[in-house]
Amino acid sequence: MFYILGFFWFIRTTKAILFWLYLWQLKEYHIGRFKAHFHTAKGKQLFLNKLIFLKIVLFFVFFGLRYVSVKPGFFDTVVDFILLFSIFMLLAIYLFEAVKAIADYSLNKLIKPVFTRKMQFLVFVLLGSVGAFLYFTIFYFQDILLGLLVFDILTPVIVSFVVLFFQPLTVLLRNQIIKKATKKREKFKNLLVIGITGSYGKTSTKEFLWTILSEKFGKDKVLKTKEHQNSEIGISQCILNNLKPGHEIFICEMGAYNRGGIKLLCNIAKPKIGILTGINQQHLATFGSQENIIKTKYELIESLPKDGTAIFNSNNKYCLELYQKTQVKKILYGQGAVLADSENIAGAVEAAKELGMTDEEIDKARKKIRPWLQVKKGIKGLNIIDATYSANPNGVISHLEYLKTWETKKIIVMPCLIELGRASKQVHQEIGKKIGEVCDLAIITTKDFFEALKKSAIESKMPEQNILFLENPKQIFEKINSFTKQGDIILLESRVPKELIKLLSD
Repeated sequence: MFYILGFFWFIRTTKAILFWLYLWQLKEYHIGRFKAHFHTAKGKQLFLNKLIFLKIVLFFVFFGLRYVSVKPGFFDTVVDFILLFSIFMLLAIYLFEAVKAIADYSLNKLIKPVFTRKMQFLVFVLLGSVGAFLYFTIFYFQDILLGLLVFDILTPVIVSFVVLFFQPLTVLLRNQIIKKATKKREKFKNLLVIGITGSYGKTSTKEFLWTILSEKFGKDKVLKTKEHQNSEIGISQCILNNLKPGHEIFICEMGAYNRGGIKLLCNIAKPKIGILTGINQQHLATFGSQENIIKTKYELIESLPKDGTAIFNSNNKYCLELYQKTQVKKILYGQGAVLADSENIAGAVEAAKELGMTDEEIDKARKKIRPWLQVKKGIKGLNIIDATYSANPNGVISHLEYLKTWETKKIIVMPCLIELGRASKQVHQEIGKKIGEVCDLAIITTKDFFEALKKSAIESKMPEQNILFLENPKQIFEKINSFTKQGDIILLESRVPKELIKLLSD
């Protein structure tokens, strides 16, 4: 029986390890972001759930029975019954979890990390440790059940310990990569680097600018960082792997979660032009304060040379304040723009003008720009905006502003936003107010600040029955299907269930 139990345990533990590694990778191995996840409803549910509680109860049952010493008789029979019942219950739990893991793998629903070299190493270390632990537990450890349960319950701690234990090695390797990239960058004396940072709009501005500049200078002469390549490692790898002698311009998206983060990126890339797309409360939980966010984003401007150019979004109050204090050549863009696409294209246009492009050249290039906010057709003629890449307050508000231009029923599906720290409630109240002004139906997929959002939406005259908390993709789909008709529009904002996107697209 213990062999079967160990087999099921190994399968479920492998799944659990892959999940926790995925979460660490998702949070970019940043302790602050990882911790912030457990302030969300879904994060808390990882620890506060019935299955974990049942396992803890079983642990204490086995632990307690280990020290029970009784004489033969009725009580001894009861103890044997409790022990046998508990063993079969644990076997049933691990059987269920193992079958679920296999089913998730078969249906391609298994949550797992991207298997980079670092991740492959961590998986090898952890699964090797699990195999060794299981072997010694079964063959040499007297309390097999206690051993399996302890490892099970402490899996998040064990995975985190291994990740953090190897972080010094990771930092050492990271610093070597940064050093190599910095040296290579210094050899490109005539390379003009455009740095782009902000709490939102970085990626779209980068893509718009690349499209515009490629029209004049050619795609082979304009390099850009790839998707999710805005960290020190990402930018360094882009320089090492993609920067060629023929490149004249390097468009570099820059992201950070702590003070000094943008300055480090500037030391690597050496930008001459800096674009600040906007600042809000995004990642307030990791920065600690709004002031730290502002100062970190401004590190891009402070790192520009004396003959550099700083480009600011005029529709952002923090950008306007920073514009006033900037000493190098400075430009404002986006005056009067409402939609994020318009703001970000305007920022790209100003940068293109700095590189000598004429209005005619820019207008020609702009015709090739695909709108960042695209409307696709879904089931029964519904219009669908897939903004699942977005997860910041300004993006949500901007997309809701766009919905106002439609004269059909307007529906939004979104989770509550994360990593907003102390500003979370206020931000969701603002989003709720805008939803109440614009939407006919709102479905929120996480609990965190649902009540605050709902209250504000109702205060903006939205019927209470039309703002719902629903997690299940099929239930969300059924509600949308019964509420809508051909031509209505649905905004899918931030991370909504992939199953829902598939159901709406079929």
